[in-house]
Amino acid sequence: ISALLKSCGRRKATTRRWRPERGPGRLSGGTGKTPPSSGCARRRRRPPPSRSRRYLGCGGAHSGSRPGAPAGLRLPACPALRLPARPAPGLLPRAPAGWRAALGLVTLLSFASRFHRLPEPPHVCWDETHFGKMGSYYINRTFFFDVHPPLGKMLIGLAGYLSGYDGTFPFQKPGDRYEQHNYMGMRGFCAFLGSCLVPFAYLTVLELSKSLPAALLTAFILIFDTGCITLSQYILLDPILMFFLMGAVLSMVKCNSCADRPFSASWWLWLSLTGVNLAGAMGVKFVGLFVVLLVGLNTIYNLWDLLGNLSLSLVMFGKHFLARVLCLILLPLTLYVAMFAVHFAVLNKSGPGDGFFSSAFQSQLIGNNLHNVSIPEHLAYGSVVTMKNLRMAGGYLHSHWHLYPEGVGARQQQVTAYLHKDLNNLWIIKKHDSDTADLLDSSSPVEFVRHGDIIRLEHKETSRNLHSHQHEAPLTRKHFQVTGYGINGTGDSNDFWRIEVVGRRAGKLIKVLRSKIRLTHVATGCILGSSGKTLPKWGWEQVEVTCTPYVKETPNSLWNFEDHINPKLPNISLDVLKPSFVEILLESHMVMIRGNSGLKPKDNEVTSKPWHWPINYQGLRFSGVNETDYRVYLLGNPVVWWLNLFTIGLYLLIAISTAVVLKRGVQLTSEHKGELSRVVLRGGGQVALGWLLHYLPFFMMGRVLYFHHYFPAMLFSSMLTGITWDTLLKFFSQFLSPSTTARRVYGGGILTLILLITYSFYLFHPLSYGMIGPMASDPSSPMAGLRWMDSWEF
Repeated sequence: ISALLKSCGRRKATTRRWRPERGPGRLSGGTGKTPPSSGCARRRRRPPPSRSRRYLGCGGAHSGSRPGAPAGLRLPACPALRLPARPAPGLLPRAPAGWRAALGLVTLLSFASRFHRLPEPPHVCWDETHFGKMGSYYINRTFFFDVHPPLGKMLIGLAGYLSGYDGTFPFQKPGDRYEQHNYMGMRGFCAFLGSCLVPFAYLTVLELSKSLPAALLTAFILIFDTGCITLSQYILLDPILMFFLMGAVLSMVKCNSCADRPFSASWWLWLSLTGVNLAGAMGVKFVGLFVVLLVGLNTIYNLWDLLGNLSLSLVMFGKHFLARVLCLILLPLTLYVAMFAVHFAVLNKSGPGDGFFSSAFQSQLIGNNLHNVSIPEHLAYGSVVTMKNLRMAGGYLHSHWHLYPEGVGARQQQVTAYLHKDLNNLWIIKKHDSDTADLLDSSSPVEFVRHGDIIRLEHKETSRNLHSHQHEAPLTRKHFQVTGYGINGTGDSNDFWRIEVVGRRAGKLIKVLRSKIRLTHVATGCILGSSGKTLPKWGWEQVEVTCTPYVKETPNSLWNFEDHINPKLPNISLDVLKPSFVEILLESHMVMIRGNSGLKPKDNEVTSKPWHWPINYQGLRFSGVNETDYRVYLLGNPVVWWLNLFTIGLYLLIAISTAVVLKRGVQLTSEHKGELSRVVLRGGGQVALGWLLHYLPFFMMGRVLYFHHYFPAMLFSSMLTGITWDTLLKFFSQFLSPSTTARRVYGGGILTLILLITYSFYLFHPLSYGMIGPMASDPSSPMAGLRWMDSWEF
């Protein structure tokens, strides 16, 4: 096309221009006869062009009615410049083979950059400690708890299993060497998905902008970003999450391009793939909800647009609506639930996550002390029990020898809620006014505990009684402190508690596991409960237990007896307590949500704030600290990230200017109007909205945040950079003449940006591929002079 425009432009000087004269059909300076047939200005009678064809006038002028020309006058069309019919939306055009070649090139570079030095370092790096260990749990079928949905960990475990990893490596701490264990399958799987992000972004931008340079610029930004490379080379959830996220965005854009062929095979394919990828994104991390919101807003916009199409019947609109409900709601929901069904079916053995879930759930796990066991049904004095709080992940009533520190209530023994099985969770039920030694005598009669009884709870390991008084609780204001008090079970009247069963009358027996009980402090009238707040390090980061004076029936103040040991009582089977799948699903989500919101930073762990992320303020150490260590540092390519940040502001100005120009009716060709509306406002707007949805919510989150949380938003800002600079360079090149100069300026601008990004990667690539030797402060270091910000710790 460019060659033809150039050829026609050369002949423009020798072509007589059409000028209207006083009389219709006359040429300026002519005699009313047919004009000379020179060049491509020859007038021919042709049928009106169809919608699938466009005509360009000589020298690239748009054919049709020229602005300011009399009605009915058409500019001469150059037959040689007639463009082929527009390709079917959603499919790559067949003619420009360069698009396919460019796709192959960027895909090759992406895989090469992610798989380069993949085995290095041969030890555990950063969060491989968690997700590698969880992959091992799946291989060993051991139940565990995590704050994220299960799909990402299941895929990591599957990749390890298929590549020959046996699940025996402990993943205890960063720096542990893998030795003979096969870890490459899991790293290779994550690197493969991370490599797919580049072609996905390339195809998305190509579909939105119809511009090969814009797609190439986006691809090179992601190929040569050190942060994206680092995040893709280790056993982490982030490359898996971003794979499904970008897959959902690409499928959504492709489906939009099939809007003129609804219910065709390609339309159904892309709509279904959008739903599948939404389920995948949500199944890896809950932040996948942001891309669900993006697709949902796009769907609402499309349906609203269809509703305004008066040529579309309401029956057909209903079909459009039902198709989206099927593919974007029911299909993802079904796949999401199926992931949890597989998760619970595979993890059927007792493990470190048991204590986060209810007693009924634990009874299903092989190896759990509640699995296929029989325990006494009714509570009796002298029984040794554990008490579990009914709040999701509320923990077991727990105590230990450590005392509350000075200035935190009375300096007595700590009482907490602990999420794991432990001997310090055991308590002995006693009468409030007598010892229990005689009750344990086999010859003495059994005396059951009943609703309304006043009891004492003695901690089995330390022989101190559960105690409360009017000192304030450590964390929760206006709640009373709960402690362990007394010697060998001897205390005072503040050790007395009234046991009550929810919904029962006085005198009724108390059932293990099934009865929901409440403990009311006799002296103060407060109720024993778990606040859900995590204690500081002096409390071993366990959960605070308080006595609340506010009498409210909430899960925080309700308990059930789980373990029950009393040799004088007959046992019953626990099979009757087996929960349904729906109950397990709901419980697991409540536990995950609470665990996610309660995440706290570990010792010496680098956290960050959302405003740090776009400016690349601070990275993360993945591996190594000293000169002799193999050091890997997660930090974005500064040129890329600062270019993206600048472009966000630039796009905002361009979008506002474009909207004003179109609103004010500034005279533009229909082609320019269409391109500005389609690329800048619609295409760029979708990408900008994706960036906002994946970034702004973090400002409202109360949990601990890390630098890597920004990378999904970074994908959108990179695509926005490609679209914005391509549009800007096109706009400025239109004011240049001749066309060869315009093409050089446009191509030179794109090439300059790509070379700048490539050179910056050459400077900063040791951050991703590892540094050994002197630190950046040493002049002999390869990173000397590149520590542009004091907050960078490489």
